[in-house]
Amino acid sequence: MFKFIVLLIIFWFLWELKYTLFWLYLWQLKDYHIPRFIDHFRTHKGRKLIFAPLQIVKIVLLASFFIAGSLGEYIFYLLLLIYIYQGVSFLIGLSKKAIKRPVPTVKILFLTAVSAAVIYVFFVRSQEQVIALLIFDILTPIIISIVVLFFQPFFVLVRNQVLSRARDKIQKTKAVSGLKVVAITGSYGKTSTKEFLATILSKKFNVLKTKDHQNTEVGVARCILDDLKPNHEIFIAEVGAYNKGKVKEVCKILEPQIGIVTGVNEQHLSLFGSMKNLVSAEGGGELAEFLVNKGLLIVNGGNKYCLDLYKKFSGNKKIYSLHNKVISSDIWADSIAIDKNKISFLAVNKSGDLAHFDVRVLGGQNIQNLLAAILVASELGMSFGEIAEACKNIFPEQAGMTITQSGSGVYVIDSSYSSNPDGVMADLEYLKIFSGKKVIVMPCLIELGQASRAIHRKIGKKIAETCDLGIITTKEFFKEIVENAQNWGEQKKNILQISDAKLIREKITAFCKPGDAILLEGRSREDIITIIKKSV
Repeated sequence: MFKFIVLLIIFWFLWELKYTLFWLYLWQLKDYHIPRFIDHFRTHKGRKLIFAPLQIVKIVLLASFFIAGSLGEYIFYLLLLIYIYQGVSFLIGLSKKAIKRPVPTVKILFLTAVSAAVIYVFFVRSQEQVIALLIFDILTPIIISIVVLFFQPFFVLVRNQVLSRARDKIQKTKAVSGLKVVAITGSYGKTSTKEFLATILSKKFNVLKTKDHQNTEVGVARCILDDLKPNHEIFIAEVGAYNKGKVKEVCKILEPQIGIVTGVNEQHLSLFGSMKNLVSAEGGGELAEFLVNKGLLIVNGGNKYCLDLYKKFSGNKKIYSLHNKVISSDIWADSIAIDKNKISFLAVNKSGDLAHFDVRVLGGQNIQNLLAAILVASELGMSFGEIAEACKNIFPEQAGMTITQSGSGVYVIDSSYSSNPDGVMADLEYLKIFSGKKVIVMPCLIELGQASRAIHRKIGKKIAETCDLGIITTKEFFKEIVENAQNWGEQKKNILQISDAKLIREKITAFCKPGDAILLEGRSREDIITIIKKSV
């Protein structure tokens, strides 16, 4: 019996290693943000974590240990088989590099070490009792969460020091080199606008921009501390937020001279609690408040929330829009043409300046983001001619969407960088360009709060208008999508909920022929994206 106990302990440790790394990964993925972490468990994927079949079996086995009597030995062997299965699965996943684990930052390494110490201390104290090991396993998500939250005040102190150092550095750089700072916020379009603007300005200036997904207050501060040099002339910072006050906090560090609000929708509504809170932060309210006496606010005239902000703002302000109709725009587009591989348009401003732009990005939605970048570049002294020439250096990946044509002649449009309600609608509109059959593969959107059902109904309608086949990879709001799609004429058999990557591949390869187009929308699992790209 002793050797079986040793075997169970070995595989228990393997499973605990995987389980601990996963929960630390999840906390890191949600930026250690409690509302984002909790919101994850409102999704189907999150509920599966809580009600995982083997987890329920373990709870039943734990209860059985107390009432089993002579059957306890059989329960032990069943538990041993479970841990062997989970331990071997972990080793196989590790060999295939398919294990979800956190990015090895200093914070994660510290939390991992503390978690390992907690496991070791518990193991020593438990005196190798099987029931104690099982209890610890079942409670691991709570234990790891307690570890994370216990040390959070310490990391807040460290974070505040980082923010203070970043503010000091950027102020000194401004004093020495006259550094100009551009802050970009909004629910969508931030990254593309930042990338476009950085490419344009780099033609004339020495530019620093925040890296991908480096839009939190700590991320922006880290960029300043690690990358800002005395010879930089312009710093472009993408500023995201998950609750009130965060954009204001970044503004105190940056003290930007120019602020851009790219557009506002219900993305992250569940984290803010209300549209009022969302509009005040990610919607540009806090950025506008900072700029009112000492900067220029630039907003998207095609967005109702941005228009409201523009009308209320009493400081220096400018507006861009696709058409000069809703409000008197400072810059707008004319003669728009959307192709599979590029967009082209005339940019026109109030002074009568105009230039033709031919840019290798996908989808008409990027015209608005380009107009924002063109407007800022012109404010910083570049002519339309210089800007148009610089736009030739922009490439599709900067817009978050790329297109490839497989060996079989099927177009694959990858828009899996991120997703939001306006982005889904815009990408589906772009899909209309293709003459063959059209397919969308996407998960349901998350963090939309009370607006979730209404938004997914709109998505269902758009899929019905645009696509011949829709594959939804998660379950949360599939019902709303498929019901509204049916209301608009799409047959139920053409809107499917499939989460298995191999089944998705089989369905698509049987459905598609040369000239058809597949849109990979939103943050689908990596295995789904990879298998589609390799097999169609």
